[in-house]
Amino acid sequence: MYLKTSFRKEDKYSYKLVYNDNMKSDQQHTDRSRTKNSVLYKYLDIEGAKMMLSNKTLQFTNAMQFNDPFDCDPNLIDFSKVPSERCKTWTSDIIESLAFDQYRRNREDVWVCCLSKVFDSLLMWAYYNNHRGVCIGLNMEKVAKYFDASLGLIVDKHAHEVQYRDIIEKPDYFQNEEDFFHYQMCTKAKVWEHEQEARMFIFKPFPWIMLPDSNNKSDLIDRKEVRAFPRIGGECFESIYLGVNINEKESGLIKIAKKLNPDIKVYQMKKNTNAFKLDAIHINDE
Repeated sequence: MYLKTSFRKEDKYSYKLVYNDNMKSDQQHTDRSRTKNSVLYKYLDIEGAKMMLSNKTLQFTNAMQFNDPFDCDPNLIDFSKVPSERCKTWTSDIIESLAFDQYRRNREDVWVCCLSKVFDSLLMWAYYNNHRGVCIGLNMEKVAKYFDASLGLIVDKHAHEVQYRDIIEKPDYFQNEEDFFHYQMCTKAKVWEHEQEARMFIFKPFPWIMLPDSNNKSDLIDRKEVRAFPRIGGECFESIYLGVNINEKESGLIKIAKKLNPDIKVYQMKKNTNAFKLDAIHINDE
């Protein structure tokens, strides 16, 4: 578990990060941020869904690659109010800079898997090729069994709910009792609320689960552009939903899904004729 960090003086010029698993207030905040949903959903286009099902993987993306400039920004936290009692060896500016720098590096060193609590969001379906995409349901209790220390420096096997806010409410780093890591990583503008997002984290994933972007034709590879793909078991794939504009027989997805997990539930999304919403129609086994 990745909890709030503190600094320990090692010499005149450096600090060492101490990961304090015994901080009760942080653990309570962390527990509260965990989603209670036993199934979470991943929206993808058809090719992405085929790759996910065929390879039995989850995709984790570096936090620096997100399209929202506010996402995971260390400036979501107020580091400026340094208590006078902390200014014994260093000035308040140095202490503020040291604290801020850790959360700046969090954003650079954390890879995130973005999931949703819902499978029937009109906007989410619209993002993925005009309702020709796919939504995959994941049993999170089974997924958690595949997440351990072999994947990265710090691995959080639990998904944490994103909190959506109208304004930036900066907690005071030196006064508030806050799980600052998850505050930084799970606070977004209210305009994104329709995503109903929950996130998993790997801090500095190990090379053996990393794959470069196949679309990158450059000889130069930025480490932050490389995705991480930890493997999970076929039993983790609980359900699959086909977009309104997909023909299930033409897509070939059912065959792939059934080979992966014979018990997977397959649904076709249909327009509700009486309301602006989508219905999931179960496709009977043939």
